[in-house]
Amino acid sequence: MGGRHEFDRTRLMLGDAVMERLWRSSVAVFGIGGVGSHCAQALARSGVGRLILVDGDSVSETNLNRQCVAWRSTIGQKKTAVMERMIREICPDIRVQAFETFVLPDNLEALFEQAGQVDYIVDAIDTVASKLALAVYAGEHEIPLISSMGTGNKLHPERFRIADISETSVCPLCRVMRRELKKRGILHLKVVFSDETPRTPDPEMEARFIAEESKKGSARRHVPGSVAFAPPAAGLIMAGEVVRGVGGV
Repeated sequence: MGGRHEFDRTRLMLGDAVMERLWRSSVAVFGIGGVGSHCAQALARSGVGRLILVDGDSVSETNLNRQCVAWRSTIGQKKTAVMERMIREICPDIRVQAFETFVLPDNLEALFEQAGQVDYIVDAIDTVASKLALAVYAGEHEIPLISSMGTGNKLHPERFRIADISETSVCPLCRVMRRELKKRGILHLKVVFSDETPRTPDPEMEARFIAEESKKGSARRHVPGSVAFAPPAAGLIMAGEVVRGVGGV
């Protein structure tokens, strides 16, 4: 690792052999939002040597409450570009490959071909179709995957935990994913989910928010609320699982 000292405190915990495995590894993070940006940052700070960042979105003002890529100075910039700069500020020797694109079932194969080696996949995207496509691809190619379930409308970060999708409850996204995965013959998927009952956003406030977003070209019908401490908690939990998995801890 070039004799650098960014990871000395981590090395005290994990040892040289684990740190070398992390440095030689490649982790793909799909979605650089409230969950994925904090996960990617933690992976970089943990000494993962190569990070593949995938997101087609740009930073908006409404991201400021929860995304580590969101600052007044970065509004309008691509999230992957901001994340790449942050990673280089942490450790310029980390190899970053950024894809400014949204994940679609029909572009996934080509994306992975361009990405090359991938030792672990982090799914921090929102759309069910894309999450399913990642689960199918990871299963077919025997790549470890951890998938984030719903983090919106949650107020208790301590309720997030790692589980198999078959063991989840309460979370509406988990319910949909279980059903759709079963149709595809997938009965097991490692996820981070919360068993907290989602809060219901104030209808009038949500309507105003959607109206404002529609002026910017958004066609959303529902918008979940979010807080500064719930999505990031899920992202950090995912990062920990990846580090332990890749490092063999």
